[in-house]
Amino acid sequence: MNKEAILALEDGRTFRGPAWGAHGERTGEIVFNTAMSGYQEILTDPSYAGQIVTMTYPEIGNYGVNDEDIESRRPFVEGFVVRETSPIVSNWRASMSLDEYLKRHGIVGISEIDTRALVRHIREKGAMRACISSVDLNEHSVIAKAKNAPEMLGRNLVDEVTCGDSYRWSDIRDDQKTFDPIGEFRRDTRSLLAPGEAPFRVVAYDFGIKYYILRYLAAAGCEVTVVPARTPADDVISMAPDGIFLSNGPGDPAALPGIVAEIKRLLGAAPVFGICLGHQLLGLAFGGSTFKLKFGHRGGNQPVKNERTGRIEITSHNHGFAVDPDSLNRNEIELTHFNLNDGCLEGMRHKNLPVFSVQYHPEAGPGPHDATYLFHEFIAKMRAHREELKRIVQVR
Repeated sequence: MNKEAILALEDGRTFRGPAWGAHGERTGEIVFNTAMSGYQEILTDPSYAGQIVTMTYPEIGNYGVNDEDIESRRPFVEGFVVRETSPIVSNWRASMSLDEYLKRHGIVGISEIDTRALVRHIREKGAMRACISSVDLNEHSVIAKAKNAPEMLGRNLVDEVTCGDSYRWSDIRDDQKTFDPIGEFRRDTRSLLAPGEAPFRVVAYDFGIKYYILRYLAAAGCEVTVVPARTPADDVISMAPDGIFLSNGPGDPAALPGIVAEIKRLLGAAPVFGICLGHQLLGLAFGGSTFKLKFGHRGGNQPVKNERTGRIEITSHNHGFAVDPDSLNRNEIELTHFNLNDGCLEGMRHKNLPVFSVQYHPEAGPGPHDATYLFHEFIAKMRAHREELKRIVQVR
């Protein structure tokens, strides 16, 4: 029989159930994700650093874990909460069970709790600090540990997840997989590069970047160099990129004023495309402000309206902060996308510079592919930038 574990929230709410995964104790912000699959990608998404993740889908682990669907160098979640774990692993790509994977990476889990009650509590009270433990089962003690956990507001987690050194994506990881979920995108984008056209050089800031983003950029015809979060703007400009990508990542964007200052210096040097935390950092660079959402958006089914086309996109999200649209200068910034659930700003672009961003994940690994057109837009902006540089040289 499994050892018991306890999940305690800072407001005193507790849940008990069988422990699984690693034996231990961790604290973090308790959040939930509504995706029906993709738990391996969720575990390895650096945007979840500092968080204990609850899956709303009732059974987790039935297709195991494989060696290809990781989104970063290791899992970053603090704990994993599920209603039921599958004792059977059934998938031809699986290399181990989810329980074994959690044990291997030191992630504490709890199962057989009422995840519906937990999620309703989070939706009503908001995301809050929590402690998950299989070593200390004293309710009062674990609640106290939850109350003493770090607050997410004002917390810098980017420095904990970013890469240590720059690297080329093509040198690190083979872009081909035994099962290719972006094969259709790969086929559709073969025509993006004109005959004889050189691949576009993209510098991608790693604030917690996901491998699927790099796969999509490579499939779209980009040679990607990934740089650490604190890379100075001058170093990036000296690489003469065709485009600059600002990635997703964890924590409070307002806790990163130094990075925002470098992004300001990059505006106008080359086309810039930001997503998730990169979108929030661009909002700050535009002179706007950000705020913490009550319980955030995490899942693969968020409806977003594209104000430029009138189309509704079903999108993949993972964020707890947002840009305040009223803080932006509308003479310079166009608000391009809005969330239909709560009106949250989901996209923007600069009216005079080739700079745009979205709050959601266009690569959606896993998730819907409604937003992959954004990679096409990035290519178009980089091509126009190249042509403008050629024109300037010819005039001189």
